[in-house]
Amino acid sequence: MKTIDELVGEGVSGKRVFVRADLNVPLDGQHITDDGRIRAVVPTISKLAAAGARVVVASHLGRPKGAPDPQFSLAPVARRLGELLGDTAQGGVAFATDTVGDSAKATVGAMADGGVTLLENLRFNPGETSKDDAERGALADELAGLADVYVGDGFGAVHRKHASVYDLPARLPHVAGYLIATEVGVLKKLTEDVERPYAVVLGGAKVSDKLGVIDHLMQKADRILIGGGMAYTFLKAKGYGTGDSLLQDDQVPTVKGYLDRAKELGVEFVLPVDVVAATEFPDLKTKAPSDPRVVSAEEIPAGLMGLDIGPESRKLYAAKLADAATVFWNGPMGVFEHPDYAEGTRAVAQALTDSAAFTVVGGGDSAAAVRQLGFDENAFGHISTGGGASLEYLEGKTLPGLAALED
Repeated sequence: MKTIDELVGEGVSGKRVFVRADLNVPLDGQHITDDGRIRAVVPTISKLAAAGARVVVASHLGRPKGAPDPQFSLAPVARRLGELLGDTAQGGVAFATDTVGDSAKATVGAMADGGVTLLENLRFNPGETSKDDAERGALADELAGLADVYVGDGFGAVHRKHASVYDLPARLPHVAGYLIATEVGVLKKLTEDVERPYAVVLGGAKVSDKLGVIDHLMQKADRILIGGGMAYTFLKAKGYGTGDSLLQDDQVPTVKGYLDRAKELGVEFVLPVDVVAATEFPDLKTKAPSDPRVVSAEEIPAGLMGLDIGPESRKLYAAKLADAATVFWNGPMGVFEHPDYAEGTRAVAQALTDSAAFTVVGGGDSAAAVRQLGFDENAFGHISTGGGASLEYLEGKTLPGLAALED
């Protein structure tokens, strides 16, 4: 994979450089609630602009239906990107109100050396996510007309076979940006020559979302800690009562098989010993106090749903992480968005910050939780920008966006 430093070394002054970023940030109206993904691509854009390139930045945001939708506009992102780039971007960050239309062509055409333009949401065009090769290719052709060189730096999208991720690099000279180079380097440390003990912490709602990564990591990890909604399917597989907790009954046989296989491989599975439960799901908008109670994980009473790992589980998980040399964490331990059920996720994050291990937070809700709970991002070895992409890489899958950047 050719690097951005090689590209800049060859000279980019005056060239139109297309940067496929991942600026899919959470929005509350026009307010960005977490700008982590914007900050992550700033080093790549700054390097190019400082070298005199005319930088065309593109990204998706949310899941619009292939047509313009104001609630998914990248306009707020353009403003924040301009603030973060400061004087690096000559004339600030210009915003094109379409993707490949008159506004995009005019705005890109008006750029001076060192200028930066952000195109409107790529997914406003149906060709971006089309499963039809010709439709995607047609959009890629139009995007290629806006640039001379392609820089892939949207790690959170590299597992998607989309026009701007997969098809466009084939039409232009292409290199990897700093973010993708960093993310791939981190993932290699989790899959090749791993320092042991190697602990994996997996949470989130559905066990079905993590089956592939569990299957693959059982061959590499020394212990796997399970939390979040997916834990209750594991507890059911152990024969425990799960009350009204989130459960995927159809996955219980598969999970039983994983637990049996783990014993054969000598991989330790760590499950909650107690949980924080309630009679109903809490209100995440008002954060109104609920009625949490701690119960044994071996028998959650009928009428109660588990919403977080309990205090004894937090101590157990911290102990299981204390001696690790490598830790990968993906998925919260509970409903961290509500203060009554955030302590399990906080305990795991704290254990990682206290550890001398190489610690990786696998993007998505885990990264959001770290920031929401007030942890210093620099206290972790790496916080990924792509939860889904990280998981698919760890499953051993070929990621289209990375394959497209290979020479």
